[in-house]
Amino acid sequence: MSATTSPLALRDQKFLNPETGRMVGYWVAKYKGLIPEELLAAEAAASRKPGTLAPSVLKEEVKVETVRVKDLKFDERLFSPMRTSDPTLDPFLSNDGGFMPASNVVLVGGPGVGKTTVSLSILSKLSRKAKARVLFVSGEMTRIDMYRYCRRFPEFADMETLFLADYATEDSSPQFALENAFEEGYDVILIDSWAEVANTVRDHNGWGSKRAESWILDLMQKQNEGNNGRNSLTTFIVIQQVTKSGDFLGSNRLKHMTSAMLELYRDNDLDTCVMEFSKNRLGMVGDQIAYTIANDTVRFHPLPTFSDGTEEAEPAE
Repeated sequence: MSATTSPLALRDQKFLNPETGRMVGYWVAKYKGLIPEELLAAEAAASRKPGTLAPSVLKEEVKVETVRVKDLKFDERLFSPMRTSDPTLDPFLSNDGGFMPASNVVLVGGPGVGKTTVSLSILSKLSRKAKARVLFVSGEMTRIDMYRYCRRFPEFADMETLFLADYATEDSSPQFALENAFEEGYDVILIDSWAEVANTVRDHNGWGSKRAESWILDLMQKQNEGNNGRNSLTTFIVIQQVTKSGDFLGSNRLKHMTSAMLELYRDNDLDTCVMEFSKNRLGMVGDQIAYTIANDTVRFHPLPTFSDGTEEAEPAE
């Protein structure tokens, strides 16, 4: 195939069969292994649908290894929960009581339900009670926004915070800022929000949305596995937006990497705000607790049970 021939025209070419000295068509040549691998790879890349990933190896080069779970060995730290010391929150988060290392919790909810405030309250409790090293990645608030926020919630002021907008400049890089920060090694990282962080990196680098999302997911997985300066098995709390109809925004890979999906919403019938797991590999799906945000405090409490078995939470303030 000449340098000017399109890879898609490969099937129209003839190839020399050295055994017979005759020219043969595409399918015979491919069967007999007469077509150079680089030409087949170029053909596959040219014919691939947009958005699909190119295989980096040939089929025969993929060595399959099946495993028995009983033969697997993992770091024992994976099974030691990080506890907030809140008697309502910890048993709600997982069967072991608290956040589990190397897990990914996506927190979703509509505007105004307190996603950021609740998440920061949990992060603060983990820092103070579990002595966890925590990081807040703010893709939405500026330094001034956060300073005002902490005047109302002083407990948030002591946490390490990365303001991603500070690095979205011509002489800096939000991508490298995140990579360098995560390399320090944290027990828990809160990202607010997934969409803003992904969009900031995408726009600064001139990437497509899928590439930006794939990069963040790869970075998260690296931290989950302890590939950082402290060998920390990082847990992520990721705030994500939902559509007006309540649908989750994000790729299938993000959904698959998610250990738990925590939904925050206001229950008008109960006249309170509720937290509920719609997915939880670490605990119970459908479990609910109520929360209130009053003055400078976030409180978590069970839904009170009445004599007829129904539940009602105390009003949110």
